[in-house]
Amino acid sequence: MSVRKPAILTTPGLDIADVQNHPSPRTIDIDKVGVKNISYPIVVLDKFNGTQHTVARINMYVNLPYRHKGTHMSRFIEILSECRRDISIKNISTILEETRRRLHAASAHIEMTFPYFIDKEAPVTKARALMEYICTFKGSLESNGQIDLVVGITVPITTLCPCSKEISKVGAHNQRGEVRVNVRFKRFFWIEDLIRLVEESASCEVYALLKRQDEAFVTERAYCNPMFVEDVVREIAYKLSQNNNFTWFAVESENFESIHNHSAYAYIESRQPPHPHQK
Repeated sequence: MSVRKPAILTTPGLDIADVQNHPSPRTIDIDKVGVKNISYPIVVLDKFNGTQHTVARINMYVNLPYRHKGTHMSRFIEILSECRRDISIKNISTILEETRRRLHAASAHIEMTFPYFIDKEAPVTKARALMEYICTFKGSLESNGQIDLVVGITVPITTLCPCSKEISKVGAHNQRGEVRVNVRFKRFFWIEDLIRLVEESASCEVYALLKRQDEAFVTERAYCNPMFVEDVVREIAYKLSQNNNFTWFAVESENFESIHNHSAYAYIESRQPPHPHQK
């Protein structure tokens, strides 16, 4: 019994219609169009080891005027594939410029979120284990040539309640929290340094591996350093404001309360205007 072969829809050598370049029936410009939620292996700069391999969730967009019905989605993936071995704060602007050029757009945008690991030692025993932090790079290249870059980190912390310590005869309640920081900047900086700044601003930092001696140290350190979420965001905001490399920041701290059925939350955003990165 013979099997019918599928019909060939295109003939080699003949031009294929570029439907994306047809005009839209609606004369409405689109601010952002592209690909979203791409899971992709990347290599990022690592302060202590040179580079680190990780997997990012990536979004890439361009603007689209009404004279084009659609954008060329495959070009985003091509650009990402070409740049994936050198993803860092330093070359985000190069990726944006290439995206805008190849898609003939006025503006381009990229967002990537990825786990970043630091080999961290326990405070007393010095036992080592990998600690995970969530990092985000966001970049935009506008039609006027200005590049806006934002780096974000999510850092787990421990806080001990000052009120609980003050009113209790024995002990005080503590909880694990999460600090999220976003910054604009003038010069390259290491993610590790920003993480360190946050960890030093809490009652105590969080570790991936603790032995009994380490647990005693962490518990006692937090007890001697009680902090509300308000204290945490104020401390981080103060330190960031003292560093002239950071031109804008937003800091939020959330405590996953241990004795309440809700989270405690605080947020501070700097008032100074963002610093434009010139092309």
